[in-house]
Amino acid sequence: MTTAAPTLRTVSGLDQQPSRLADATLIMIDFQNTYRTGVMALPDAEQALTAAARLLVTARSLGRPIIHIVNDGGPGTPYDIRADIGAISAVVAPLPGEPIVVKQFPNAFHDTELEATLRELGAGQELVLAGFMTHMCVQFTAQGAFNLGYRSTVVAEATATRPLAGPDGATVPASALQTAALTTIADLFGVVVPTLDHLAPVAP
Repeated sequence: MTTAAPTLRTVSGLDQQPSRLADATLIMIDFQNTYRTGVMALPDAEQALTAAARLLVTARSLGRPIIHIVNDGGPGTPYDIRADIGAISAVVAPLPGEPIVVKQFPNAFHDTELEATLRELGAGQELVLAGFMTHMCVQFTAQGAFNLGYRSTVVAEATATRPLAGPDGATVPASALQTAALTTIADLFGVVVPTLDHLAPVAP
């Protein structure tokens, strides 16, 4: 049996402690109808949305800053934020006063107002991430946050992705790509927890 290698976080002396939601800003990434129907539908979108809704309610109950991210692909695309297909799903829709940051790249920090919005909210360095798709916008936003000195915790149950063709032409199941993406994040860019209940306790 192959033994797992140490993570880059371990080698670099970075801690493995998950964030306390009570101290963090929640970043809700691309929870758009795009991923519930049509060509971009994710097999586990509904389960992830249920988990994300619970995470969102908990963050609101704690009075934490919440930022919603949407990807704008332009009119007529599955990411058209002017149409229902590109809208944030109702179950996790923003409340008045919760900022929405529009992006056009997988990394939500790239060429957007996300970092400025975090500063305006007086947010610290602790982020909790959830969203679609795990191997793309969640992973690259976690990397972007890491590059800027933020400390991210990803809640795995509130993320999902889709099956894709691998380099050999064989289908990589969504579950395999999900595991690979979360493993990549946990190797260096952030801490990954299975569920909301695995975040650090509210009280120290």
